[in-house]
This record gives sequence, C-alpha cells and structure tokens, in this order.
Amino acid sequence: MSDPSTARTDRARSGPDPHRPRRRLRPRRWAAVVAVARAVLIAVGLLTAYFLLPLDERGTAGASALLVCGLLAVLLVFAWEVRVIARSPHPRLRAVEALAATLVLFLVLFAGAYYLLDRSTPGSFSEPLTRTDALYFTLTTFSTVGYGDIAARSQTGRVLAMLQMAGGLLLVGVAARVLASAVQAGLRRQRGEPSDRPRSGSDADMPDREDGP
Repeated sequence: MSDPSTARTDRARSGPDPHRPRRRLRPRRWAAVVAVARAVLIAVGLLTAYFLLPLDERGTAGASALLVCGLLAVLLVFAWEVRVIARSPHPRLRAVEALAATLVLFLVLFAGAYYLLDRSTPGSFSEPLTRTDALYFTLTTFSTVGYGDIAARSQTGRVLAMLQMAGGLLLVGVAARVLASAVQAGLRRQRGEPSDRPRSGSDADMPDREDGP
C-alpha cells in the first residue's frame, strides 16, 4: 500500500496550480493600468496643447472656426471610439478611456473658444480671462456649480455658454448611453452571442427540441 502522505504530496504536485487564478487576473490588471495611463496621457496632452497653442492672434472668426472644427472633431473621435469599444477585448476599460478623452476634448474646446472671444471682444465676460480662467469657467459651467465670480455678459458669450450647457447634457446623457450600448455589444461579441434581438417562438423552442428524445 502507498503512503497516504506521499499520495497527497503527489496530488499537490500534479494538481492545479494554486497561483493560476492570479495569472488570469494579471492581463486584466495590466489592461486596466494601460487604459488609465492612456486616458491620463490624452488628458495631459490636450491640456498642454491648450496652454501652448498660439491662440492670442486669432479673432472672432478664429474662435468660430475653432468651435466648429472642434465640435466636428469631438463627434468624429466619439464615433471612432464607439467602433473601437465594440471590437475591443476589454470594452469596459476602453469605454472609460473614450469617455475621458471625449470629455477633456469637449472642455478644452469651449475653454479655447471663451478665451478667444474675450481676446477678440473685451468685456464679453465679467472680468478679463486668462487661459486658466477660461478653463475654470468651462468647468464651473459644465458641473453646474456656477459660483458667479465669472459670468458671460455679451450675447455671444451667453450663446457659447448655452451651447456648452446643451452639449454637456448630451455628453452626460446620450453619449453615456451610446457607450454603454457599445460595451454590451463588445461583451456579446466576446461571448460569441448574436446581436441583441428578440428571439422568435421557433427559436425559443429549439433548446427544448434538442434536449428531447
């Protein structure tokens, strides 16, 4: 007869590796680190461009062109991110990265438009705006805090503020739902499931017919 202690030792050696679940989590953790790092780099890059680009020489036409081109860029980036999320092996992480990039681009765009408007038309706001002030006003408007220390006085400034408010509501509401749908599509694609559609009566009876005699 074999020694019980020896048999237990052999099973422990030949059995499943106790560290295997940790190995399975490592790729996910690494993907999360990469997604967070990319989101931070994108945000830092956009903010750096906002503070370094030569915006002082542009007038009202430049502010309008920046706003229009920037909004188109936001839409294009968002549409591209939705496609990438649906095909990504980590759709949830990709959605967080996409939302961060789209949000920062949206805020930087309006901050630049406010700054250019104040430079081209002094008195559009309750006080002269630096780039930091413009970004501060953009964040307070987006977050609906509204401290009241900086306010739009001109009609153009108020129109820009209203556009940002409407765009912020769309970004938080509609864009979040679109990203959630893209995440679900990506998860279904990973599981090999068909598109989300209601099953017909004949399809619903298929498993019963296959399980039957």
